[in-house]
Formats: sequence, structure tokens, C-alpha cells
Amino acid sequence: MKVTKSDITISAVAPKQYPDEGYPEIALAGRSNVGKSSFINKMINRKALARTSSKPGKTQTLNFYLINEVFHFVDVPGYGYAKVSKKEREAWGRMLETYFSERENLKATILVVDLRHEPTKDDISMYEFLKHYELPVIVVATKLDKLKKSQIHKHIKRVKDTLQLDAGDVVVPFSSETGQGKDEAWREIERFL
Repeated sequence: MKVTKSDITISAVAPKQYPDEGYPEIALAGRSNVGKSSFINKMINRKALARTSSKPGKTQTLNFYLINEVFHFVDVPGYGYAKVSKKEREAWGRMLETYFSERENLKATILVVDLRHEPTKDDISMYEFLKHYELPVIVVATKLDKLKKSQIHKHIKRVKDTLQLDAGDVVVPFSSETGQGKDEAWREIERFL
């Protein structure tokens, strides 16, 4: 997909704030600091529409980005960041459960993981949570450029095996630095639009 227009529509914490234009939505979930914002920016050819930060836990709302007036990317708060209070984590948990379980516009979720490392317990829990709600999942494995070519296949297999990926779900190796995997990611996203 060639992106010609992209804007943040709203940052929401409750269903009454969600956009109501009826566009399909593709959510992005992943650990804090795994590269969700960098993924969005690379996919839409913008340097800083989605804000990146060296501090984990910056995204605290559901951020809706309207792409080409065709669909929304929805960036959700990252998980696994220890410096957030238990009360805040519980509030995020309720917000995410409401969104993932009730949002009819949600067509698929991109689970962003770091290809260099085995998926964490939190990654596994998130994948299982999404499958519990019968949501299609595209696993985007970032930091592809940090691996040697000879390591890539082994790391992709590890991601699939650790998450116990369903037959219909895929892993897309991706680099926000080089753009490698961008076309494949768009092909997978477009299946749900």
C-alpha cells in the first residue's frame, strides 16, 4: 500500500472516545520499547507521526492513526514495563480487554516482538489473549537488521514455536531501519481490510 495520507485521529481511553467513522482497525500490541511506533512510522513513511521514546511505557492511551482514509492503525499501551504502578497496569488491562473484546471495527492485531530474543511470557500471554477472542494475529518480528542472515530462519522458527502460532497466523521479519519486510507486512495487513 502506498500511504499518501496519515494523521492521528484521537487518543482514547474509553469506547465513547473511539472514532465512529466505521473504518476497519488493525491494532498494534507488544512489549514496551519493542518498536511499535517505529514500525508505524516506517510503514507510513513518516519520521515521527507515532512518537518514539527511549523511555518505556510512554503510550498510555489507544492512539488511532487514520491511514489513507481507509483504515486505522491503533497503537495500544505496551506491556511488561515494571515502573508502572499496579493500579495503572490494571487500568490499562481493563482498557485493552474492553477494546479487544468489544470493538467490532477491529479486524486483526499485529503483535510486535523482538526477533533477536525468544518471545517473553508477556508476549505469549498477549498472543493467547488475542486468540481467546478469536482475533487474527500478524506477528511482526522487529530488529531484523540486527541479526546475521544465517540466524534469521532459526529465530523465526523460535518465535513460531514459542508462541505456538496458529496455522492462519504469520511471522513477518521486519526492520524499521532498512524497511525490509515492509511489503510483506502490507500484504498481510491488506488481507483484513
